[in-house]
Amino acid sequence: MTAYLIVDLEVHDPDGFQKYREGVGAFIAKHGGEYLVRGGEFEVIEGDWQPHRLVLFRFPDRQAIRNFFADPEYAALKGIRFRTAKTAAVAVDGTE
Repeated sequence: MTAYLIVDLEVHDPDGFQKYREGVGAFIAKHGGEYLVRGGEFEVIEGDWQPHRLVLFRFPDRQAIRNFFADPEYAALKGIRFRTAKTAAVAVDGTE
């Protein structure tokens, strides 16, 4: 079943985060993921959630998302993300 990964990034070191941005796409693709939303303007319609930078991915299934996060080759880039941004990430199954 298709799964989606919703990420809210609060980047506090844009220069340092650039290296993460340049490298992460290859890992997304390696695990069958694709970008659907990558930043851009958004509008909060209801509630008090104030996202910072929203990113939305589609993956073949939730296991592919887990595999992406656990990929040992991704660990160095993940470390860059941890140092340069605060991240909230949620995986959710699609309807297909």
